[in-house]
Amino acid sequence: MKTVDIINLGCSKNLVDAESLFTQLRSNGLKVRLNPNVVDAQVVIVNTCGFIEDAKAESIESIIEATGYKHSGKTEKVIVMGCLSQRYKSDLKKEIPEVDAYYGVSEIPKIVRDLGLQYQQDKVLDRLHTTSPHYAYLKIAEGCDRACSFCAIPGIRGKQISQPIENLLKEANFLVNHGAKELILISQELTRYGMDIYKKPALVQLLIELEKIEGLEWIRLHYTYPNLFHDELIQQIAQSKNICHYLDIPFQHFDDSVLQKMRRGHSREDALELIRRIRKAIPDIAIRTTILLGHPGETEEAFNNLMKDLKQICFDRLGVFTYSHEEGTHAFENFDDDIPASIKRERADAVMMLQQNISLETNSSRIGSIQKVLIDKEEDDLFIGRTQYDSPEIDNEVLIKKEGQALITGSFFDIKITDASEFDLHGELLV
Repeated sequence: MKTVDIINLGCSKNLVDAESLFTQLRSNGLKVRLNPNVVDAQVVIVNTCGFIEDAKAESIESIIEATGYKHSGKTEKVIVMGCLSQRYKSDLKKEIPEVDAYYGVSEIPKIVRDLGLQYQQDKVLDRLHTTSPHYAYLKIAEGCDRACSFCAIPGIRGKQISQPIENLLKEANFLVNHGAKELILISQELTRYGMDIYKKPALVQLLIELEKIEGLEWIRLHYTYPNLFHDELIQQIAQSKNICHYLDIPFQHFDDSVLQKMRRGHSREDALELIRRIRKAIPDIAIRTTILLGHPGETEEAFNNLMKDLKQICFDRLGVFTYSHEEGTHAFENFDDDIPASIKRERADAVMMLQQNISLETNSSRIGSIQKVLIDKEEDDLFIGRTQYDSPEIDNEVLIKKEGQALITGSFFDIKITDASEFDLHGELLV
């Protein structure tokens, strides 16, 4: 065996797992590719997502496609790992027996050893990232202790297991030494980091240590759950030179009756008060949230209440997903999936139309300002970058015409914002 192709699906946490496997395989002398345009390797590994119905369907389609490569002789072995495999391993073995082996979410060492290779413990923290060289994801914990009614993640990935600060610092230094100027902290719930090993939230302590790393210019926080969001964390962001004025806080809803059914552990007023505290301490903060629509019991009145609050709050960034009736969740066991898919989609469209208008207004307010922009890539006659208020792949971009300029990918430049659209800014190099 000399070549392996890894097909990675799902969230950034899955990507970190794929990168860890990538590093182990390459350290054993194999040629490894992640998400190649054309699959052509002796072994194909599919890292699956099993969060909601659409993700499960995509994963199954990818597995079947991989077994097709095996039938045609393009590959010799197909391996499936990740969330879907963890959740439905027995069913998958029966339905798609052509797969050579199925593994769960924490079985990378077993995969490596079953391939007849050596699992190298000294490479665990030396993870070579496969995103653009100048940014990388740092997964600070695995699993979740919450019991939100709609979420299958705790049943898939288990209870929260935080990585010790000293391990994260070693990994962060490795990533920065290999070109990362921005680290994006991820887990199921950032604000609960450390509760299992330090018996208290330790995110602030981790941030203080990360800020000392020379060459790390941006630290970005993803999935900061509303509970346990203490003033100490707000103040640390406010006074820091490295932590982006950007927060991903998945509130999911603002109607109290829906929040209660979701088992979110906070009220509408709790959420609004948190937003007020954050914006008072950090006036230029960009808050991204996620809204879940169509949860069982979401009445027309509850949806209208949500829309009123979204109009008042004006989130800088917002994503939407519709409720999926997932086996093993509290909602599946206790509620009927009583809202038609067409209504869920209509509500999602209404929220995104509202957000489109809010985003245009927010972006337009930046016209004339000077922004520090990290250049991510070049496309045709454009340099494309981001401000500190935007995360890669999911948020706004800054578009800069080349016009003879030579901006360097992975570098920061002062850009004057000259125009704006709903989801992009346009700018020119400040000279």
